[in-house]
Amino acid sequence: MPDVLTAPLVVEFPFTRSLGPVLSAFLTGLRERVVLGIRTRDGRVLVPPAEYDPATGEDLHGLVRTATTGTVTTWAWNPAPRRGQPLATPFAWVLVRLDGADTALLHALDAPGPDAVRTGLRVRVRWAEHRTGAITDIACFEPCPPGTPPPAGPPAPHDGVFPDPVTTLTAPARLDYTYTPGRALGRHLDALTDRRITGERCPSCRKVYVPPRGACPTCAVATREQVEVGPRGTVTTFCVVNIKAKNAGNAAVDVPYVYAHIALDGAGLALHGRIAGLPCDQVRMGLRVEPVWTEGARHPDHYRPTGEPDAAYDTYKELL
Repeated sequence: MPDVLTAPLVVEFPFTRSLGPVLSAFLTGLRERVVLGIRTRDGRVLVPPAEYDPATGEDLHGLVRTATTGTVTTWAWNPAPRRGQPLATPFAWVLVRLDGADTALLHALDAPGPDAVRTGLRVRVRWAEHRTGAITDIACFEPCPPGTPPPAGPPAPHDGVFPDPVTTLTAPARLDYTYTPGRALGRHLDALTDRRITGERCPSCRKVYVPPRGACPTCAVATREQVEVGPRGTVTTFCVVNIKAKNAGNAAVDVPYVYAHIALDGAGLALHGRIAGLPCDQVRMGLRVEPVWTEGARHPDHYRPTGEPDAAYDTYKELL
């Protein structure tokens, strides 16, 4: 049985949003070791506080200070923490209803094992040593010492005013997974190691898909006939890139540069590629190009002009 082709893949980007008065007060409060909730018209206390009542949709403004102790309402054990999770050792994900709140807060519980966790367990906040105004200012929850009394009285109103309030939040979004290309794309990638570009032809409409997809999306039939295309092709459309992406894979590529749709000879649709070897303002639709490979690379590094006359518009107008 042949080896299955796989590769690790990471999709990562930072997400930044403005907070508004309610979430600003909540996150700034965490920095100051204060947990704030918000009271609805019918008297419920929501933690974390919401800007709108989830039941009625009305604006909410009545902030209150809740306790930092609470009760586990449900939980799940995490035996193998992953990168970026609250604790590096096994822990429990828990929903904790803080004393004085009517909703539960999701966080981590530091416990020696699943036998030490149960619904109804009394827990308290463990604050992070360095706090910046984020949910991670709660490092985790931990079991309350035996005999810890619950707080007396209902949550007290709070004006939500703190010095130097947090007004924006940047949350890193990251997805790590292992990609398996499958039969069709696997054969395409294997061919690229020999500097050949291949696609698959639909037995019905005869269109050649590059990269191959294993099936024709128009005719909904399997594609199995492998076809070598290119290596030369035609620029169909393009754009000039003036902003260099952070953590770009090719740090040597300076802006501006041209990124184009290229219809390889024999292909039924265009693929993406960078154009180099001529000034940006000389790249044009119909430009004939060929791939340039670097040592050890699986994909062409870029495409350059071949010197041929430009292709007539009618030869690529269906591939725009």
